Amino acid sequence: MSLPTQQKALILPSYGPGAAFQLSTRAVPKPGAGQVLIRNTAAALNPLDFAIRNIGIFVTEWPAVVGYDGAGTIVALGPDVQGWKVGDVVVYQGFWPADTGVYQEYTLAPADLVAKIPKNVSVEEASTLSIALATATCALYTAPGPHTLGFTAPWEEGGAGKYKGQAALVIGGSSSVGQLTLQILKLSGFSPIITTASASNEAYCRAAGATHFIDYHTTPYSALKSKVEEILDGKTPLPLVFDAISVDESQKAAWDILKPGGKLVVTLPPLIEGAQPGVETKDGKTLVMAHGSFGAEENLKVSREVFKLLTGWLESGVVKPNRVEVIPGGLNGVVPGLERLETKGVSGVKLVVRHAETA
Repeated sequence: MSLPTQQKALILPSYGPGAAFQLSTRAVPKPGAGQVLIRNTAAALNPLDFAIRNIGIFVTEWPAVVGYDGAGTIVALGPDVQGWKVGDVVVYQGFWPADTGVYQEYTLAPADLVAKIPKNVSVEEASTLSIALATATCALYTAPGPHTLGFTAPWEEGGAGKYKGQAALVIGGSSSVGQLTLQILKLSGFSPIITTASASNEAYCRAAGATHFIDYHTTPYSALKSKVEEILDGKTPLPLVFDAISVDESQKAAWDILKPGGKLVVTLPPLIEGAQPGVETKDGKTLVMAHGSFGAEENLKVSREVFKLLTGWLESGVVKPNRVEVIPGGLNGVVPGLERLETKGVSGVKLVVRHAETA
């Protein structure tokens, strides 16, 4: 297959006040050892994208190509890559270097961190998975640290259903992270699984694994503890709260709900006074800040296992992708889509663009 030397890409020249994405061209990268080159079909938008534009988090080289949830077709293999062939349709996660960002036509990815998309899942649906799945699985199952808790993974011996009879609370169950967390907690056997979201998303959350639902419009964070205690009735331990919203009020409510020995995962910088990530506090609680990157060194063991299992999970329906809203215009649709995300104009769906629609 003859590949072009140049490609369309959404470039971010710098970050900070006034920084703006620009549709431009850049060279098509060539896969090195252990890499595949993917022709992108779809990319999902994330709040991380505008956070990088605003404050430059994680990215160290500029101009940058962001976008970290992708899916497409393998078009070239690195010299030592086995187990993949040109034409395989895969889901993958983008990373910080520009050649590995998703908002461009061609992206490099590690060959051991991609998974084939089964026929029962669309490419657009698959593109919504990676960051949310990484946030859930790595935070829960990577060995304990500032970002991770070290629960026994469901694929490990004795891990499937291990936490039956232990409750978990997911704040923000209709969010992308919340949806994947609900599904993964169900795999681990947590029960009951309580979640919060808008009433319009109750069925969506229950389909993902929630056994009990709390409408945050009628139960504010100030009343969340009493509502959770009412559900548990003093009979079931609650070892885990996963806060997929992680604003000040939700973090404080989550921390207040936990008893000694309880663990809290937050997805934004922690706001709990006196809690150092990964360190048990004097009252026996532990907080970690999830790092939703499959490519982070600390997460690689878990990440490789997840990608080995992901095709089967999707095929069987054990893991389901997010609901999708496709934004027209290809890469030109990213900026208006991010504006909607930044102004909280999205609920219960993942915004996706199709690269082929880029004018």
